Amino acid sequence: MPEMPPPRPAKTRRIPIAIGAVVAAGVVGIGLFYGLGGLKRGGDPTCTGAVELARKIAPLAHGEVAALTMATTPLRLPDLAFDDAEGKPRKLSEWRGKTVLVNLWATWCVPCRKEMPALESLQTTLGGKDFEVVAINIDTRDPEKPKNFLKEANLTRLGYFADQKAKVFQDLKNIGKALGMPTSVLIDAQGCEIATLAGPAEWASEDAIKLIKAAMQPMKAGS
Repeated sequence: MPEMPPPRPAKTRRIPIAIGAVVAAGVVGIGLFYGLGGLKRGGDPTCTGAVELARKIAPLAHGEVAALTMATTPLRLPDLAFDDAEGKPRKLSEWRGKTVLVNLWATWCVPCRKEMPALESLQTTLGGKDFEVVAINIDTRDPEKPKNFLKEANLTRLGYFADQKAKVFQDLKNIGKALGMPTSVLIDAQGCEIATLAGPAEWASEDAIKLIKAAMQPMKAGS
């Protein structure tokens, strides 16, 4: 009998290779669109609008707010958990629908204490249905100390929020948004990062107010 030719490789063997190529191409495409940082840090496609807004208002990040780092990757903040002045549990998601400046502070942090009057002034100027400063204290010992500090400094317009376990700091640190104290993160009405600042700023300045007003514009236009 004549020798039979060896069987041809089954076409199905090429399917995994083809699928792998498609998947790889898809990953590359996502990487180009969101950036590799978005894949590593949990890029949220619903937050792309915040990145576009950050790019648009970046020219306003100068002067007293020049140290702001504008968002380049779509990122939704964790739903930070903390307590209010009455000890009632609160979550950051309760402020959805507003532009929010989240600020972490502590009485042992000298720059934090110096910054608080400016945050109070910012809340007085812009606070309302479209914007709010959510300043979260992370003192872990005497819970009365930060309350007394605000009272003695006559800072009455800021809401008092606290996390005695300082987990909010760790939650932001885990996504690369808290490197020291104070830490501030400007987020849009969907809870997406617009900009982050490591360190204090003169939040009552004309520079800061102009930038935050610009960050609020897309929400006002959509309301």
